[in-house]
Amino acid sequence: MAVPRRSGVRGSVVRGEPGKGNRPSRHEPLAEPEDVANPAAPRSVVDFALQRRSALHTFFNGGALSSEFCDADTYLLRAAKFHGELVALPCPVCRDQGFATVTYVYGDELGPYSGRVRKSDELEVMATQFGRFKVYVVEVCQRCHWNYLTKSYVLGDGVPRRPLAASRDLMEV
Repeated sequence: MAVPRRSGVRGSVVRGEPGKGNRPSRHEPLAEPEDVANPAAPRSVVDFALQRRSALHTFFNGGALSSEFCDADTYLLRAAKFHGELVALPCPVCRDQGFATVTYVYGDELGPYSGRVRKSDELEVMATQFGRFKVYVVEVCQRCHWNYLTKSYVLGDGVPRRPLAASRDLMEV
């Protein structure tokens, strides 16, 4: 049996209905604030150092091809080149000194700016402006294309806020 169409609307999807999508609507109540002593101090830290060591052990002992670990996406390489922060240590695979970390931020409160690259010094300012957002740190080598997620953590002052509005040129059609 065919589903009747709503008058004036193409298809059966109505945009702007509360509760649709993954972001809270303007009419839903915000979550309860959480107690945070220092908004700039990382919490819920997940360190991937042991998995990284295991991957490097597997790589150097012939258990994997280089294409499994040295497969950085071109966008990640470009982000490392222009926005990455150089690390004093050499690359664990090729020993090149052009080794960098790239920091990405994600969160509902960031709105259209979620998923963007940020510098480490920007995170402290963002922690006081947003209630909760997740930070991912990826290490990247420009030469051999090694990349690995080294850690993730949460920052923010714990006070929930509405998502930032998308600018008109970023809105979906």
